[in-house]
Amino acid sequence: MGYLDMFCHPVWAISTALLTVFVRIQRNYARWNPRTCEVRLTGKTAIVTGANTGIGKFIALDFARRGARVILACRSEVRGTEALNEIREKTGNSDVHLRLVDLSSLDSVRAFAKRILEEENALHILVNNAGVSGLPRQITKDGLEASFATNHLGPFLLTNLLLDLIKRSAPARIVTVSSVNHKRGKVDFSHFRGENLTYFMDEVYNHTKLHNIICTNELAHRLQDTGVTANSVHPGVVMTEVMRHYPLWVRCIFNLVGFFFFKSSEGGAVSPIYCAIAEELEGITGRYFDSDCSLVLPAPLARDAALAVKDFEVCERLTSKL
Repeated sequence: MGYLDMFCHPVWAISTALLTVFVRIQRNYARWNPRTCEVRLTGKTAIVTGANTGIGKFIALDFARRGARVILACRSEVRGTEALNEIREKTGNSDVHLRLVDLSSLDSVRAFAKRILEEENALHILVNNAGVSGLPRQITKDGLEASFATNHLGPFLLTNLLLDLIKRSAPARIVTVSSVNHKRGKVDFSHFRGENLTYFMDEVYNHTKLHNIICTNELAHRLQDTGVTANSVHPGVVMTEVMRHYPLWVRCIFNLVGFFFFKSSEGGAVSPIYCAIAEELEGITGRYFDSDCSLVLPAPLARDAALAVKDFEVCERLTSKL
């Protein structure tokens, strides 16, 4: 039998089909299932950034099903409204609200936080989910590199502006969606201003995800004994719109491979939801979780306590209003 005949053989075709089905089933595997978790969030308030699509929308949908007051923090009013209506319709929870924020703009973040502090009496869950990858070089009006502003410095400022409200609401949780890609990231504080960066594929994204974990760990240290926990999480390689800024050929390959091997947006939401609500994580802080909800060690740089203090202080200076 030749190679061509082997590939055309029914046994080969059936085996390939079965393997494809198995891989697709396994791609969303996690050891914790939100559908079997009976935790209720009635009387709790949660904010999810980037909640108009992808992982963020499924996180918000889960919180709404559990009876929480959910605030969708989105940049697009049109897409945010679509998500709002969908979540209300699917959950029957009318206490879901849209608030606009552009995380790349520090003024927008401050305006959003000001409104939250004026309108909300409590904040029990903050999920920093929004992020971008593959942006070309851009400098914001604040003088910050756009990917760093959106993925790290905007969420950093938002978290710190809401921190007093979160502490008054304790027990409370802060969850930052990072990525396993942080292991390929580097720390160079000139990156924040758009210097010494290589704009190839996901290199800039990787750096921002490393900073996410470093500053989350330092925040957890500063929040000790407050009843507020802060953890970071890798959602998995997920079929979301995070690739929308990449060339068409890259997106086509990503989508083709992803159809078989990557998580769906719903599957990618599992580990962040776990960090936000799982009862067994009560009091667990300053940790990094993998996409299957397992506690794992991040890269060595993310565990450097001295670097964390410096990184946090640099971010405080960059986001302070002079």
